[in-house]
Amino acid sequence: MEAFRVFRVTAVAEAFSWTGLLVGMYLKHVSHTTDAGVWLFGRVHGALFVAYLVATFWVARAERWSLWRTAFALAASIPPLTTLIFERWVSKRRPAAAPATATA
Repeated sequence: MEAFRVFRVTAVAEAFSWTGLLVGMYLKHVSHTTDAGVWLFGRVHGALFVAYLVATFWVARAERWSLWRTAFALAASIPPLTTLIFERWVSKRRPAAAPATATA
């Protein structure tokens, strides 16, 4: 699987797990109904956070990102939903793929 595709999938998944964790924290600390959301999404988010970091290093090396771009990608994993914003930003600045040539 292509490094950038793995990066995109993990960026989106990490953002959705952040959302689940925020909902879980609301249910636990504000409405005091259950802590199951924090229990479940805490684990899921932790795993996806690590996967995002690994995917970031992989794509940074594969596509020769600058140190600044890599640092911003890593920093985007900390605030909620910022991986989505960074993923969109970096996708727009990625060079277009070369067209496939047909061989007869």
